[in-house]
Amino acid sequence: MARPLRIQYPGAIYHVTCRGNERKKIFHDDQDRKKFLKILAQSSKIYNILIYSYVLMDNHFHLLLETPLANLGEFMRQFNITYTGNYNRRHDRTGHLYQGRYKSILVDKASYLSMVSRYIHLNPIRAKVGDKRPSKGRLQYLLEYTWSSLRGYINKRHKETIIAYGIVLEEYGGDKDRGRDNYKKAIYADMMKGIEIKDKIIGQSILGGEGFIDMVRDKFVRGKKDRECPSVREIQRYRSKEEILKYVKRETLKGIEEIRADKGDLRGMVMDLLYRTGGLNGREIGEIFGVDYSTVSQERRRLREKIVKDGMLAGLLGRLERGISKIKN
Repeated sequence: MARPLRIQYPGAIYHVTCRGNERKKIFHDDQDRKKFLKILAQSSKIYNILIYSYVLMDNHFHLLLETPLANLGEFMRQFNITYTGNYNRRHDRTGHLYQGRYKSILVDKASYLSMVSRYIHLNPIRAKVGDKRPSKGRLQYLLEYTWSSLRGYINKRHKETIIAYGIVLEEYGGDKDRGRDNYKKAIYADMMKGIEIKDKIIGQSILGGEGFIDMVRDKFVRGKKDRECPSVREIQRYRSKEEILKYVKRETLKGIEEIRADKGDLRGMVMDLLYRTGGLNGREIGEIFGVDYSTVSQERRRLREKIVKDGMLAGLLGRLERGISKIKN
């Protein structure tokens, strides 16, 4: 698997995760969790890090944070070393605590900040596979889960000084009761219909809209060589939606209106091309075609299943993809 690209700049926002080595526990009891949060508070103060959301599970953790000083690497190195040393001393062990380096996804603040926050807060019930409790029971479990910043988002009595609530809550009506009620409703809606971000991540490294991806590519990726970071080619290859649609029209003689109305396989192919060669996510593709993101996912899935059996269809998709990849930036 290609090594993710590390991008740092002032004001960058990241979704950071760390898992235990061999998926083993990194928290054995509440004393470990309390120490982790204490070290997180100290380290974030030292490195001027803004923490928006967190959740602690038995064998991993999630953080949503901002780095005004472009120093994610320094912060995570010091933070992880400090907690590992404390954990090893307390449990009389040596060696690595985490499974390799931390993972970080660069997040588009304008488009995805609140979604990632909610995704993180839903982790405790996503991890409980086979949970048969009614929806209200699962929501109550989530709202009462101690080791998450969600409680402070829902009830101001549980606010923690380490968390910067205001930025995320702006989208829901601000850091007041109304904003907190709206955030709770959004959490409930996500719990009922599901929320996923993995299929929206570009090059293992970036979660954002087309404009954000273009900015990152132009400022931080263009000119880098693949050997510096294999996932760079995944970001460099993307073409704009205009370029893709223009090329498809040239090859198929069909414009976007005809593609929208297509009852065959062309619409699914263009959706797939916009996703894989344009870097657009399901919501953005859905806006082009006047459908929701779940319809985009279903059409792309049906297409992938069909080309396994249909060589001519697979050949056409491959030809279009190769042609788009040759369009010069």
